[in-house]
Amino acid sequence: MKKIPLRTCIVTREVHPKSELLRIVNVKEDLIYDPSGKIDGHGAYILKDKKALTLLKKNPKILERIYKKSDYSTLFDELEKAIEK
Repeated sequence: MKKIPLRTCIVTREVHPKSELLRIVNVKEDLIYDPSGKIDGHGAYILKDKKALTLLKKNPKILERIYKKSDYSTLFDELEKAIEK
C-alpha cells in the first residue's frame, strides 16, 4: 500500500493529503505559487478552498510570520486562479 503524503494548511491548521493543497514557496525575495510542488525553497501549504484564501487575505500576518515579507498581491491572484481551475 502506497503512503499518501500529508501536509498542514497554514490557515486552517488541518492536515490534508498534499494533493488537496496549494504550495507557496519563497524564491529570490518573492512568494510564488508552486503548481509542481518541486521548486526549491521553503514551502507552505494552503487548502484549495475559497474560504481558506479569504481567511488568508484577511489575516496576511500568517504569511509574514512564516516568510518575513509583506507584499502578497501577485501571490493572491495566482492562488485564486489555481483554485478556480
